[in-house]
Amino acid sequence: MEAPVTAAPAPNTSTPPPPVPLRPAVAPSVQLGFTILYTTLYSVLFLVVYVQLWLLYLYRHKRWSYQSVFLFLCLLWAALRTTLFSFYFCNALEANHLPVAVYWLLYCFPVCLQFFTFSLINLYFTQVSLGRVEPEWLARCMYAALSAVFLCVNVVCAALGDRGRGGSGDRTWNLVLVRVIVNDSLFILDAVLLAALLMFLTRHSHSTSPYLVSKGTTVCRTAALGAGVILLFASRACYNLTALFLSQDHQVLMVDCDEADLRYQLGDSGYLVFGAILFIWELLPTSLLILIFRVRQPTQEVVSFCTV
Repeated sequence: MEAPVTAAPAPNTSTPPPPVPLRPAVAPSVQLGFTILYTTLYSVLFLVVYVQLWLLYLYRHKRWSYQSVFLFLCLLWAALRTTLFSFYFCNALEANHLPVAVYWLLYCFPVCLQFFTFSLINLYFTQVSLGRVEPEWLARCMYAALSAVFLCVNVVCAALGDRGRGGSGDRTWNLVLVRVIVNDSLFILDAVLLAALLMFLTRHSHSTSPYLVSKGTTVCRTAALGAGVILLFASRACYNLTALFLSQDHQVLMVDCDEADLRYQLGDSGYLVFGAILFIWELLPTSLLILIFRVRQPTQEVVSFCTV
């Protein structure tokens, strides 16, 4: 007698399908191309600023002036950014897991240098608008206080943040939020002050208005320039806040270059976003400032950035 044939058990429909193999969001060749591009841009900018410093010496400008300090800050900023992108040639993982002090120096300190440079330019235009009068020291104290607040907030937030566990947790998220609010508020404040100073110099300054008009700087162009600077830093603040509040479960990478990077959500493409952020809100504005305040021969300037 044959044994009864038993029906085969029905397949377990609850078994999950096999996982799809993970693939990089961005091709390695694209990442390498972006690394080469940004390393080259920052290296060229470093060389340009270095040549400008030599021109200060050759043209016998004052060695201690607004222009020399401005160029030294830009030189240090370009050197730090070049060093940062050089890490991505060999080991990109190492660039994201540096010691806390080195990480802050390469990622966050260049933003402080950018703010110091912006405040220095504002201080220069403030001094030009006031003339050599007694309240000049008040302007210096004000911009020094703003720079000190900016630096202290960044240092304290970096020290208290827990980057070792990927920047997770409500405390770290709150620190990032405080840092973004303070930093972007100070940048926007500096932009508003710069726009107001440029408008004042264009319309009311008897010493600089003829020079600015001779260069094609009208009131309308000055207003457009001021509005553009304000919108630039306002868009930076909007991006930072949007990136923070759209992050899932408060999983935010500790702020890179002050821009809240959604690398946990974007994967490898976060590197490209990081590069785009640097180009729009850091590389392009600073390059334009270097171009505007480049070293000229003394006979080419009426109101000299290096003699005040």
